[in-house]
Amino acid sequence: MKSILAVLAITCLAQAADEKDDLAHIVTLGTRPYYLVDEMTAGALKEKLEECAKTTTNFVKSDFSIGHRGACMQYPEHTIESYKAAALQGAGIIECDVTFTKDKELICRHAQCDLHTTTDVVLRPELNAKCSVPFSTGVSPKCCASDFTLSEIKSLCGKMDASGSIDGTPEEYVYGGTADWRTDLYQYSCPVIPTHKESIELIKSFDGKFTPELKSADVEMPYEGTYTQEDYAQQMIDEYIEAGVDPTSVWPQSFNTDDVLYWVKNTDFGGQAVALDEKYEATEEEYRAWHKLLKDSGVKIVAPPMWMLVKDDPNAELGMVPSAYADSAKEHGLQVLTWTLERTGPGLDGWYWQSVTDSVENLDPTQIDGHKFALLHVLSEEIGVLGVFSDWPATTTFYANCMGLGLRSETEDDVTAVDARSSAAGRRLKAVGRLVNIAFKLVGY
Repeated sequence: MKSILAVLAITCLAQAADEKDDLAHIVTLGTRPYYLVDEMTAGALKEKLEECAKTTTNFVKSDFSIGHRGACMQYPEHTIESYKAAALQGAGIIECDVTFTKDKELICRHAQCDLHTTTDVVLRPELNAKCSVPFSTGVSPKCCASDFTLSEIKSLCGKMDASGSIDGTPEEYVYGGTADWRTDLYQYSCPVIPTHKESIELIKSFDGKFTPELKSADVEMPYEGTYTQEDYAQQMIDEYIEAGVDPTSVWPQSFNTDDVLYWVKNTDFGGQAVALDEKYEATEEEYRAWHKLLKDSGVKIVAPPMWMLVKDDPNAELGMVPSAYADSAKEHGLQVLTWTLERTGPGLDGWYWQSVTDSVENLDPTQIDGHKFALLHVLSEEIGVLGVFSDWPATTTFYANCMGLGLRSETEDDVTAVDARSSAAGRRLKAVGRLVNIAFKLVGY
């Protein structure tokens, strides 16, 4: 009976999708959030999330949940497929990292020079030859967006960000190296690399909001002698203006403080401009001075990695508390976004967890992965972050729904979408979403 219900739910979803190619009203989280709740250490937070898991069948989008490069734990980053997955997992905000091509068109890539690990470019002899450093056996390639025109880049297929040995064949280089806790499952149908404009239209179609990151240029600026950093920063904003996107739906971000200050001083999109922080070794005096500079310059949001906001505390219920950095941001009146949940494999070791190693080491080994919810709880309840970037937004969407964080009201979505779909179709899709989530629970997930 349980299996029949699950099949029925999936069948209904397919039928609803056929009737309406717009899935903006669907939020379906799959099984992973429930798995992580099971992996949590016993306590009040686990009890609350367990109760939420048992009783919540209708999840909604949350602006607390930010799709980092889409849903790139499983889908090739910055592809149409990855963005769709993030939207369906309830990410209210989705990130396009913005860089430019040889012909100065904006596309979504994490870095200007990452095509050799995120696309199949080295398998295309005529395009591989145009790379800054072409692939050949024993040679590490370097292939940049600025090496190619937009039309050339649009001919490529996205893939998981990984690479095999340079001592093998081009195929072994392109399709080797994916971490064993990720997957290559979704890269074989030629995932589509979007332009920045295409990402805007796609995210709009899911009633999503936007957090584009202006990536640093790998080429010398001004590019070709005339294309300045300011031109680049303005071009990104202009594409939202052309698309009719309200500034309140956009969080433009950059690690370059000058970009952020440019948006604050010269555009209507500066009110939510985000100063990304990569000064990981800064002293308390240094980051306090930077926070003061941001505040005095009209910047309202700072975005460090998660580990900079927390520290170990064996006396705390969840083993961690806000850091001095978090205290400084609050004292300077800065709001906070942070990154990136679900970016590490099982075990929670490595760069993103470096400030809470004692907290993790003291856990039962069978309960380590569930500690992600403990971190989310400290970030949201004790620090008050606006949102969290995640490589698998379903995890953050689940937590946000259970805690009432950044949730989109159904009224808001209906009003926004009234010109894009019929209300009857929207109700059908929402009902199917509820049925899918119920079915997953009934089959034991």
